[in-house]
Amino acid sequence: KNRLFYDKLQYVYIEMPNFTKELWELETRLDKWLYFIKHLEDIQDIPEIFKDSIFLAAFSTAEIAKYSTEERNDYEQSLKIFRDNKNTMDTAYFEGKKEGRLEGIGEGEDKKLKEVIKNGKAMGLTISQLSSLTGLSESMVEQYLNEMENE
Repeated sequence: KNRLFYDKLQYVYIEMPNFTKELWELETRLDKWLYFIKHLEDIQDIPEIFKDSIFLAAFSTAEIAKYSTEERNDYEQSLKIFRDNKNTMDTAYFEGKKEGRLEGIGEGEDKKLKEVIKNGKAMGLTISQLSSLTGLSESMVEQYLNEMENE
């Protein structure tokens, strides 16, 4: 409709052949990124100027991008197994922690905690503040609040 969509949106075209700075001339992060993009294929060892964590992550990603189809499939499978194992361990840890917390609280203490949480909530305290007040994790405070709503 030939109307301005968004005044902050603009296109910037960079002609990479016109970017001629050498490694020792790089000053800004933009300079570094442009150099990185232009010379990535030729870089054998990561220069000291690129030891920043964001550039190290970019180099790591570029290494993965060079994998053959078979290597990439092996990498993806390995990554899937790692993530599955990590999620299993995290779930087991938090479930065990939750059960341990619940077993460690007697019925009388449980009622007191519920009363403190109920009163704190009525006073307008946040979940974080209730957590600090009771010594429970924020997820446990939320669990208590949910239980009280369902009672």
